Amino acid sequence: MRRQWQRERQALLDALGLQEDAARALADDLRTQIEGLHGRLREAETHLEHPEITRKTVTALADRLPAVPPDLPEHPDYPRILGVFNDATGPQRARDVCEALNHELLPKNIEGTHA
Repeated sequence: MRRQWQRERQALLDALGLQEDAARALADDLRTQIEGLHGRLREAETHLEHPEITRKTVTALADRLPAVPPDLPEHPDYPRILGVFNDATGPQRARDVCEALNHELLPKNIEGTHA
């Protein structure tokens, strides 16, 4: 009878050990997930800070702008240049603007348009 009791006791202890190992593995897995989530949370919070900083910078710069817009240059191509940029679907280089205005692609024209 004593041996039977010892076998049952050992079986119970073995079952408890298995449950303990499973619970420990689950806890370790959850800790790993939590660490990963903490990292992702820090990254998301950093991404949230960037627009806040940008908003403060833009607001500070906007406060420094003159209330009256500056006069536009009196060059005859200026409205045409604005038209080229308004019609553009992507970035424009000075060379692209010269082509759109049908200017010769000479360095002096490209540099003048760039200026």
